[in-house]
Amino acid sequence: MDAELVRQRARARARHSWRNTAVSALGPLTALVGLVWALVQPYRVTLLDPDKHTFWYLAIQPPLLVILVGVVFHFWVVPGLIADLEEVEEGKA
Repeated sequence: MDAELVRQRARARARHSWRNTAVSALGPLTALVGLVWALVQPYRVTLLDPDKHTFWYLAIQPPLLVILVGVVFHFWVVPGLIADLEEVEEGKA
């Protein structure tokens, strides 16, 4: 009986694991896009020439903010979303 429940739970997770994968990939993909943006348009990242600008102008640059949003989403938002997705999937199974 226990083995059957374990198999059912494994099937339920395998069936809906693409959702967890998609949610988990959003943060790193966003950070990667920010990094690519910074490499494609290096003039936007003024950290390379800090003498001409103030701190806030250096810190608040769009590519850096996109990278920060991706990291924050991945480490603070994704764990809760995955837990909620697993609860919903277990409730349906």
